[in-house]
Amino acid sequence: MPQIIPIRDLKNTSEISELCHAAGEPIFVTKNGYGDMVVMSMEAYEKRMRMLDIYTKLAAAEEQIKAGKVRDAEGSTKELRKKYGL
Repeated sequence: MPQIIPIRDLKNTSEISELCHAAGEPIFVTKNGYGDMVVMSMEAYEKRMRMLDIYTKLAAAEEQIKAGKVRDAEGSTKELRKKYGL
């Protein structure tokens, strides 16, 4: 379940840091009752960025498949063996 804190709680940075690391997910910060910012640990950020990179590469692969820019494994293997004399 997402954690939501008011912006005034950001004054205690060490508690926010501990909360970010304990939660392992983004913490939503509100201002005047409305969403304003998101705070997360570096580990959570890096994990999300890695997943975004994977999803981006998967989407590109799906587009290549739809465009017919694929080759079967057997033909590719034969071509590589011939090219490198294996």
